[in-house]
Amino acid sequence: MLIFSLESSCDETSICIMNSDGSILSHKIASQEIHTKFGGVVPELASRSHLANIQTLYKDCLKESSINPKNIDVFCATAGPGLIGSLLVGSIFTKSLSLGFNKPFYAINHLEGHLLSPTINNIINYPYLCFLLTGGHTQIYLVNKVNEYILLGETIDDAMGEAFDKVAKLLNLSYPGGPAIEKSAKKGIIDSVQLPHPLKNKKTLDFSFSGIKTSVNLFVQKNKINENLINNVSASFQHKILEILIHKFDLTLKKLNKEKINIKQLALVGGVSINKYLISGLKEICDIKRIEIITPPKKMFGDNAAMIGWACIQKMKKTNFKSNIYFKENPRLQINEQK
Repeated sequence: MLIFSLESSCDETSICIMNSDGSILSHKIASQEIHTKFGGVVPELASRSHLANIQTLYKDCLKESSINPKNIDVFCATAGPGLIGSLLVGSIFTKSLSLGFNKPFYAINHLEGHLLSPTINNIINYPYLCFLLTGGHTQIYLVNKVNEYILLGETIDDAMGEAFDKVAKLLNLSYPGGPAIEKSAKKGIIDSVQLPHPLKNKKTLDFSFSGIKTSVNLFVQKNKINENLINNVSASFQHKILEILIHKFDLTLKKLNKEKINIKQLALVGGVSINKYLISGLKEICDIKRIEIITPPKKMFGDNAAMIGWACIQKMKKTNFKSNIYFKENPRLQINEQK
């Protein structure tokens, strides 16, 4: 069975053609550099860029995979959450192909794509804990099985990736902020800049990052920006993010232990999770607790169509998932809204 998948929830246009066993025949991702000068994603520009990229990606994928589109069995696309204009571009394009070739269309939740992405290249022990860390979401899930996800905690303000972008902008670093801060932090001194740890004294599993961003802003305003300051702020900020993750991880394990839920794996998914410093720090803690860290393949950390196709395959195989070409795109689509 051949699956065509498309992801366009934010500022990456991605198309993938894969077999039902997860083997990828072609996988293309077009990032939108137009947002760099704004320090963040501009929704209208994102939609226009998707329109400009989508036909070329489609043709490139067909050429690389040597697949006749008539032979594709299933079409699927991200239906939410995300930017409504971006979602519409990708979903309508895929629905049109589905209608044209008289094949079923499946609407996929973007977050579910991330949650299931580590199952493509790891032996899974359910239930597993998942930290979903992206530019738009920061959430902790308990994944009991395909189609059964329990939200344990999430950000109450900025997402972690958004915080990285905003701090990078304050430091005059490039967009996206994650890679820029990670690179700069290597030359800085950890804790040389004192930053707050929001919600530390509360037993909540929710996150908050706006206070850290504000602290960086105030520090930058009071001090002259130079390379040394940029490096030290980057190192201190990145380490504080790691401290927060470790703290939430410990709180989550305590909660699950009280409920007699045994966790053997921690999945790190989403674009922020590719940060090597964060992975290394969490791995040290997980090794002590004898918990395995699992991640998707490198190309499936950020927004991508392969995770959408794989989620579709898993739902078709393991649940009573129905095709629905009339499913409406929803920028606030909930994880359990489509069964």
